[in-house]
Amino acid sequence: MVQIKNLHKKFTLHAQNGAVLNVLNGIDLQVKSGEIAALCGPSGAGKSSLLKAIYGTYRINSGDIKIKTVKQNINIAKAAPRDIMLLRRDVIGYVSQFLRVIPRIGALGIVAEPAIMQGMPADQAHKIALDLLNQLRIPQKLHNLSPLTFSGGEQQRVNIARAMAAPRPLMLFDEPTASLDPQNRQTVLELIAQLRDQGTAILGIFHDPADRKFLNARDIQLSAIEEAEHV
Repeated sequence: MVQIKNLHKKFTLHAQNGAVLNVLNGIDLQVKSGEIAALCGPSGAGKSSLLKAIYGTYRINSGDIKIKTVKQNINIAKAAPRDIMLLRRDVIGYVSQFLRVIPRIGALGIVAEPAIMQGMPADQAHKIALDLLNQLRIPQKLHNLSPLTFSGGEQQRVNIARAMAAPRPLMLFDEPTASLDPQNRQTVLELIAQLRDQGTAILGIFHDPADRKFLNARDIQLSAIEEAEHV
């Protein structure tokens, strides 16, 4: 589903006299449909940066990120912005640690939106969204309120519900259970496992070894970032 070859990503720290930070060095990995792979390594090893590179948020310095689609393989590293936007709509889903949404739109509408954008009838999308919000224990009295007013854990659950309402063939998860209580944590893990069983390719950051064991995830180890180079 996704194949990465010799990926390199550097950041130039302009506030530190142009120092160059080598974040990802020669990364090679592959994740297949129906598989969960977990990025492991110390804090600052570039795990989140790698997810953002696959999603097209970060442009890499060199290497290939090939995404398999129904019609062809697309190299994210060389794709035009329009092609990346289409991949995000139909092929790649990304669940970040933080919910970023338009204010004044209720949680139900936010969760249903990706499915509607994929062409699902609005009533069907709202039904799926309602079911997910209930599964994730978002009180019904909050469904029509903006999640920007919710607690951190509630926002994270809305974020996960939004991704689950319109799952893509490749799903990226950045610490999806970090702010959750044990009960909701287990629910989220079960939803992710369901995606795997449906054939979704999943790459994520799951810090708890028990979570990775439950998901039967394959660990991918990333090394610590090298010290910044001054140029």
